[in-house]
Amino acid sequence: MAEVLLGIETSCDETSAAVLVGGGWSGAPELASLIILSQDIHQVFGGVVPELASRAHLAALPAVVERALAAAGVSWSAVDAVAVTQGPGLVGALLVGVVYAKALAYAGGRRLIGVNHLEGHLFAPAVEDAELAPPFVALLVSGGHTLLLDVPAWGRYRLLGQTRDDAAGEAFDKVATLLGLGYPGGPAIERLAAEGGGDPARFTFPRPMIDEGLEFSFSGLKTAVLHAVRASTDLAADRAALARGFQDAVLDVLVTKLERAVEATGRRVAVLGGGVACSRALAALAARRLANLPNRARVAVASPRLNADNAAMIARAGWWRLAQGEASDWTLDARADLPLSGLEPATTHPASRIPHPS
Repeated sequence: MAEVLLGIETSCDETSAAVLVGGGWSGAPELASLIILSQDIHQVFGGVVPELASRAHLAALPAVVERALAAAGVSWSAVDAVAVTQGPGLVGALLVGVVYAKALAYAGGRRLIGVNHLEGHLFAPAVEDAELAPPFVALLVSGGHTLLLDVPAWGRYRLLGQTRDDAAGEAFDKVATLLGLGYPGGPAIERLAAEGGGDPARFTFPRPMIDEGLEFSFSGLKTAVLHAVRASTDLAADRAALARGFQDAVLDVLVTKLERAVEATGRRVAVLGGGVACSRALAALAARRLANLPNRARVAVASPRLNADNAAMIARAGWWRLAQGEASDWTLDARADLPLSGLEPATTHPASRIPHPS
């Protein structure tokens, strides 16, 4: 008899449910359905409004779950377990999903597992690639996080580096606002940058900390773009070149740090995860440059819908946790600052102390 897991994701502004089906908890499940409902209301405000996000989740989640079950051809009675994003994220939005998942689990006598959103992003490529497994290096880039991790095994995560200020995704959103491109910023900037904008070297922005270890910083880059926008005498004519210059700078920093981490750890696989990993330009640059390393590392990246916030990645991480015999009890609660279980600090890993180039 097949095991059936329902996944729920409500950490920010995507209401999502997914169904995984497998022949045993120890094996790799198949994705039977994935429903993602985007909250377009936030585009009006140029960013996510937490109260509006929570209210939208509350209104939409029951219908999204029903649709996911129907699309999978699964009845309520067949659902064995429920996995839900516990954090990190917007606490009000998280709470909607957690309370709903607890109610479903309690009412049906189902197992319940709270999942860390970041761990979900690590598992996203495994939804499509059943053969993907550690060890690998992972670069997680989103609106709230920019992390480099060494992953020797599922559930064991060694922090190599992270941003000292702004996340890469947040920088994309802020620069998109400066350029009048709206929210979310990443896709709009990538589309505009692809138009060419003339000479790609017309706006050459700084690459913050590119020669310094595995840490990141993007606040100064945002300031540099701000000054360039203010100095422009024809923003409409300069917009594509500005987008290209900014995107080139961010991707160069991200991939340079990823290269450095792969070389230091000797890993043969690099996983890209998070909303910014939806960028085809990022995936292409990483694949090209990592293939030129001595160990010819390959890039594993999920399709865009699985890199954006979605319930399939939460369900996949939850499936693995359940297979380890883990489960959450009825005290499960939303945590905006939920730490990643199994994360070792940077100081315990020698690769995090790569000397600065002379």
